[in-house]
Amino acid sequence: MKHMKVGGLMTDDVVSAVPAASFRDVAKLLVEHDISGVPVVDEEDRVMGVVSESDLLSSDELTARGLMTTPAVTVHAEETVADAARLMVRRGVERLPVVDEEERLVGIVTRRDLLCVYLRPDSEIRHRIREDVLTDAMDLPGDAVDVHVLDGVVTLGGRVRRQSQVLMLVGLAERVDGVVAVVDRLSFHEDDVRPAPSARTPHDIAW
Repeated sequence: MKHMKVGGLMTDDVVSAVPAASFRDVAKLLVEHDISGVPVVDEEDRVMGVVSESDLLSSDELTARGLMTTPAVTVHAEETVADAARLMVRRGVERLPVVDEEERLVGIVTRRDLLCVYLRPDSEIRHRIREDVLTDAMDLPGDAVDVHVLDGVVTLGGRVRRQSQVLMLVGLAERVDGVVAVVDRLSFHEDDVRPAPSARTPHDIAW
């Protein structure tokens, strides 16, 4: 399946600070550019840490080196938006510096950037489910089930052959970029998920 990558959402014109930048210089960067945090980079543009508004308000340090939170939580441009979002939530950060293979700063992505994924048009989400999920991933016709999308909420209806297909279809649909939730109204002919009862032998019978 195709997933939107961080590189497609990131801002590549990144405001950064050097370790020797003063408290006042860092504060000025945040105010002038209307941002809530700034990555601190070394002479080779490798990310050393991040200074946020809360770092400035809770510290008496005088330079970016002392103010910054380390190690920096970073992400690579080829990682998926979903993975970046999970990383942000897990680490409790509002922004992620984007780095290349050598850990050099190439961009930055914020929670607001990631939220743009959920503004994907309903028609595009429906098309992706039919093409990427039904046809490509499950080798089913694109019209094998009914797919309705309203405000990012996907409703799947109809009947498929096996219950395992229902579980797979719902799981894959939930992972499509822009999907807020999936409503399962699918039915199936064959229950291939419930384990079949084991055959009993005469030795299993209690006399």
